[in-house]
Amino acid sequence: MRALLLALPLFLAAAPAMADDDDGAAAALAAANVPPALKLMLEAAMESGNENDVAVIVKYARSAAPDSADQLVKIAADWRDSRLKKAQAKIRSADFFDLVKGHAELGGYVTTGNTENVGITAAFEIKREALEWRHKLRAQADYQESLGVTTRERYLVAYEPNWKFDDRAYLYGAAQYESDRFSGFTDRVSLSTGIGYSAIKSPAVKLDLEVGPAYRYTHFIDATQQGNAAARGSIDFGWKVAKGISVTQVASAYVQDANSTVSSKSALLTKLIGPLSAQFSYSMQFESAPPLGRKTTDTTSRAALVVDF
Repeated sequence: MRALLLALPLFLAAAPAMADDDDGAAAALAAANVPPALKLMLEAAMESGNENDVAVIVKYARSAAPDSADQLVKIAADWRDSRLKKAQAKIRSADFFDLVKGHAELGGYVTTGNTENVGITAAFEIKREALEWRHKLRAQADYQESLGVTTRERYLVAYEPNWKFDDRAYLYGAAQYESDRFSGFTDRVSLSTGIGYSAIKSPAVKLDLEVGPAYRYTHFIDATQQGNAAARGSIDFGWKVAKGISVTQVASAYVQDANSTVSSKSALLTKLIGPLSAQFSYSMQFESAPPLGRKTTDTTSRAALVVDF
């Protein structure tokens, strides 16, 4: 109980007045037979809108005030249910573009591997999140020219629809087109479908895992062509380290009898002002059996400005 009392000023300082959406929870809390200190802390936690804070208060209230624990659990559960229903109703009534979010980035890079140059990079990503469907579209271009000669030219476009049949599980589809003649191919199309699972789903941390069968068609620079069945797996990790600072790690692998590919991107994003952020990233792409004369691994270090929209 002492720990809860010591935390009380912090909750009160961080919380604004109770919003209209929480009137029902506030009324239930006022009528409950709960110690005043616990009432104030739970009210402050609900005012902040942070479900983790509410869960912490309820957790420690079980041992600090066991006689009031059941009431607090019910009040917190009703508060979460009310918030969820209102959020779902808002999504259902939203226009198509109300649910679209994305970002665009422009910056420079340094490469090692098949090319060792400095150049420019541009990318954008758009995501639309509804109750049952999530759509993700991303594109990226790297280009460098030195003394009139192109020394790097890589393009990528990818689209992924997700059907969420559970709070955490979903079915995914993935279509991706790449062109990178400096890695040995002019065109590569990858198609995949499978199952995904949100292993971690919280305001601060997210972790999505995907696995499924795939098919890849590659047109190499020597005019040979190759089509193979493959297995695809991916990891999408995000962590809000502190206010305005986040870390992401995205990795995918296509494993097949012929050339297998593993790619990853690690990024640090720091808010600057408004929708503008600075991003520092490191990307790696590994080809297990590249064309003759090509290296297996390319790396790219980027510094970019990012605009959220």
